[in-house]
Amino acid sequence: MSFAGVLASPAAAETVATAASPDGSITVSVDLDNDGRPSYAVMHKGKPLIAPSRLGFLLTDAPKLERNFTLASQATNAFDETWDQPWGERKTIRNRYNELKVALKEKTTLGRQISIVFRVHDDGFGFRYVFPQQDALKTANIAEELTEFNLAENGTAWWIPAGEWNRYEYLYNRTKVSEIGRAHTPVTMKLDSGTHVSFHEAALVDYSAMWLQHVEGVRFKATLSPSSGPAKVVRNGAFHTPWRSIQISDTAGGLVDSSLILNLNDPNVLGDVSWVKPYKYVGVWWGMHLDTESWASGAKHGATTANTKRYIDFAAKNGMRGVLVEGWNKGWDGDWFADGSTFSFTQPYPDFDIEGLSAYGLKKGVHLIGHHETSANVAHYEDQLEAALDLDRRLGIDSIKTGYVADAGGMKVRGADGVVRFEWHDGQASARHHLKVVTEAAKRRIAVNAHEPIKDTGLRRTYPNWVAREGARGMEYNAWGSPPNPPEHEINLVFTRMLAGPMDYTPGVLSLEGRGQPLQSTVARQLALYVLLYSPIQMAADLPENYAKVMKPFQFIKDVPTDWADSRVLNGEIGDYVTIARKDRNSADWYLGAGTDENGRTIDVTLDFLDAGKTYTAQIYRDADDTDYRTDTRHHHVIETRQVRRGDRLSLVLAPGGGQAIRFVAR
Repeated sequence: MSFAGVLASPAAAETVATAASPDGSITVSVDLDNDGRPSYAVMHKGKPLIAPSRLGFLLTDAPKLERNFTLASQATNAFDETWDQPWGERKTIRNRYNELKVALKEKTTLGRQISIVFRVHDDGFGFRYVFPQQDALKTANIAEELTEFNLAENGTAWWIPAGEWNRYEYLYNRTKVSEIGRAHTPVTMKLDSGTHVSFHEAALVDYSAMWLQHVEGVRFKATLSPSSGPAKVVRNGAFHTPWRSIQISDTAGGLVDSSLILNLNDPNVLGDVSWVKPYKYVGVWWGMHLDTESWASGAKHGATTANTKRYIDFAAKNGMRGVLVEGWNKGWDGDWFADGSTFSFTQPYPDFDIEGLSAYGLKKGVHLIGHHETSANVAHYEDQLEAALDLDRRLGIDSIKTGYVADAGGMKVRGADGVVRFEWHDGQASARHHLKVVTEAAKRRIAVNAHEPIKDTGLRRTYPNWVAREGARGMEYNAWGSPPNPPEHEINLVFTRMLAGPMDYTPGVLSLEGRGQPLQSTVARQLALYVLLYSPIQMAADLPENYAKVMKPFQFIKDVPTDWADSRVLNGEIGDYVTIARKDRNSADWYLGAGTDENGRTIDVTLDFLDAGKTYTAQIYRDADDTDYRTDTRHHHVIETRQVRRGDRLSLVLAPGGGQAIRFVAR
């Protein structure tokens, strides 16, 4: 009997299957107790990590799938491949795991079947349920999962609340693991033993997102995002659930370096995706958040032909591929929040010459970025989706930003019966909608960047045109948020939200000014964010006239790539500080970003990541000696150069709320 049997409930349990990671550090065991209830447990480096945890389902129209199971079969498989990302934080990824498939069958007259598949990697594991085609369960009307995560010890957790009105846009709580309420994933923890874990899910397709619900002590269960119907998930025939994923590392940085979420997703199904281009962009956007411009028509309208030409000219001059224009289309006048019924996705305002501007930009090598704000009125958007994408394709607009501004639970979706109902931003209906947008866009070679989205679960591997999304508290909160994002927020993001995938955080506000309030940042910190917060599309979010005043630090934004050959976390602690180095995919240059919370600190790094035998010119953008995010000295910065080689050491002096950005130019 495994340790799972020892720690289980009074009904004795027998281990029926086990699997270990290729390096042997992680072991998963599956048990059945005397009542036929399945559970799983996990050991990490010989110590309990997850104590016996339930598996199963509650159904709305049939007995629950939770007991009276017997082992029908088990099978194991070893897998090892290396695959290349078409774009990403690193080019080459190794996918090595041992797989265990446990098939269970009910002993009752129903005789329903279900399998649980575990994939155990060296950096964590994932498991999912597989439902075969069967007469006894032709349609699964899932009320809830009974999946549990029963931790073996307490620790510290970083998390945001689930089921609240503002979707994912919250500052992170830092509490005891045992004090988590109901949380969105990823949930990141540092256990008392020092082990770091992150709970999330991978390959969320045609299913409701999983929330992590505290039960008691350090025991948690999966809770599915709600639906307007009695069942949270409805699936017909054979299907499988998303992967429930747990990343495991001895260090915080190891979680960031992990590729588990991507590896649990299916390979690219789109074929040739060379048309998906990583890029930097500027946009008619920040002015709206400053309230100097408006989305609506009128005297303050930002999306005018003249203003957009100004942005196109700036982008062309400074090597930016894209210009985002929000408020270009009819429908912004009046109360559009959570309604969206007046939006047209093909008709521009009279003062926005979309045809002429598209042609003007393409002559200069600049593409307009389409903006489709739906106000979460999915039914209205889907009625126009194909026509809108056809227009974009014809005009050479090869990427779009979608938006779903509405309170959680306010997504309007038309069902198969033609009735429009209210759904959640991360429910099954939303999962279906987002994938519809991505696949329709792919047919026209258009990339998608979703805001107010369903969370990222690594589907960019399967659909590489899903380049980024928001799904967290972004830069706009620095314009008008109360409070604005504190210095620790972006450090928290590295170890929480960013574990899910790329975020369009929109950095680079070098003016450090919001709407009557300063950013809690320094200039060097804004530059470092281009390395710390990964996205294949990166916005230079400030106004062109503000960049004109600080062209020397702006040079780093012009230089920094958005596509990487390699990425390495050099050091870091969740919510405190982090240093990341990335290598350009198209040159031998490396880039480094470092950031800290409200505390100034000095971080020593060894340049072991640089290529051997090369000399580099380190172009350093750092805080000045007197810089402090709490005073006007937040603007103070120093730009300097020095020659370095592999193995040299640098001391990175970070001001309170500050950072450092370095370009290592190979000679």
